[in-house]
Amino acid sequence: MRENSAKITVMSRSENESFVRAAVSAFVSQLDPTLEELADIKTAVSEAVTNSIVHGYAEKKGDIMIDIYIKDDKVKITVTDNGCGIADVKEAMQPLFTTNTDGERSGMGFTVMETFMDNISVNSIVDVGTKVTMEKTIGLRTL
Repeated sequence: MRENSAKITVMSRSENESFVRAAVSAFVSQLDPTLEELADIKTAVSEAVTNSIVHGYAEKKGDIMIDIYIKDDKVKITVTDNGCGIADVKEAMQPLFTTNTDGERSGMGFTVMETFMDNISVNSIVDVGTKVTMEKTIGLRTL
């Protein structure tokens, strides 16, 4: 049985998103994923971290905590912030929904995460924060 874990904490600054992508990618590489699987994970992590920066901490700075857990051929990644939280998670997960009013966001973050990962769950409390948990089985080939 293979089991391993890592924790990363970064400040909610956009320049840290690429660091988190690279660190998660390096850690997950021990599972020998395909380039496509690795790209999927990096994209989903990027979206989760970006959501924390843009929406969770829109008015302030704070920490984003990334937990990576590997067991056998599965990877579980949790991205947690202590930002503003999400009032209606179900609504927020709808394609094209966004709270960002500058016109630069498409509202597809959760949809992208759901597309590239096998499972995603979102838990959030207003004024407390948000936790996004994503799971993917490496080597699971689908037609």
